[in-house]
Amino acid sequence: MTAIPKLVVAVLAAGAMLSTNAQAQPSRPECIAPAKPGGGFDLTCKLAQTALQDGGQLKSPMRVTYMPGGIGAVAYNAVVAQRPADGQAIVAFSSGSLLNLAHGKFGKYGPDDVKWLAAIGTDYGMVAVAANSPYKTLKDLMAAMKADPQKVVFGAGGSVGSQDWMKAALVAKQAGVEHRTMRYVAFEGGGEAITALLGNHVQVVPGDIGEVAGMLEAGKIRVLAVLADKRLPGKLAAIPTAKEQGFDVQWPIVRGFYMGPKVPDAEFQWWSTAFRNLLASRQFGEALDARGLFPFAKTGPELDGYVKAEVARYQTLAREFGLLK
Repeated sequence: MTAIPKLVVAVLAAGAMLSTNAQAQPSRPECIAPAKPGGGFDLTCKLAQTALQDGGQLKSPMRVTYMPGGIGAVAYNAVVAQRPADGQAIVAFSSGSLLNLAHGKFGKYGPDDVKWLAAIGTDYGMVAVAANSPYKTLKDLMAAMKADPQKVVFGAGGSVGSQDWMKAALVAKQAGVEHRTMRYVAFEGGGEAITALLGNHVQVVPGDIGEVAGMLEAGKIRVLAVLADKRLPGKLAAIPTAKEQGFDVQWPIVRGFYMGPKVPDAEFQWWSTAFRNLLASRQFGEALDARGLFPFAKTGPELDGYVKAEVARYQTLAREFGLLK
């Protein structure tokens, strides 16, 4: 039997790999935002949509679909139970999703029931009021809360125990206000909360700096504080941290994607490679900066380990507020 030259074997192997990669590339890519349009999940999906297409990773246009309900619970359950092997779809998640997992709000499913694909950036919590609000600084807001917590109405995405509620509760705690006396209105997503703020239906929104960057530039809102350990760079550098104003509240928000638990390895690896290439590019760094986001790149086992550790940390925090036994 004639031996096949090593060069020929290598060429054949490379050709087979290219063929497999081509077959694994999604022909109908979809990003599921687990909320209504306008909030952080929408921002995350549209960032991936633009960056993957502009960077040439995707040959077919990616569509963004919306699956609101339970701040991610409906989408999580639908993907695990109904679309577990769908290699076309990625689903946006944030630290808020992990917090809800920690609370058991995704039903019978936990962090082990999906494939964690990529973390692409981090946002930070913030405390915002309308541009015409009487509260000019975080100290003004804290003084008003301490005087009469019933006169200050918070509005944000998610019910009691959500990450936006946690931000409000931590701010209230710093003001010396018992979180159970805090007035809080729950909305389905950050977009609805900002609309309520602009309509003067609520006085304060503890949201994410990335999802209000446009409103801030347009002069429609005032951000009293960013919940980071130090001031953010660039166009956000003028916003003081809560910490420097005497209130040590910090809340980073990681943004990324997961896929169904039975997605074939070839398809999952295609997406993983696409995101690794994207995260390493200078253009993506610029895209993050334009949206008020900051680098945070994790894929594969590193991301999986991070997710599990964060869920455990949030469970500890939830117990401190009496939300878990």
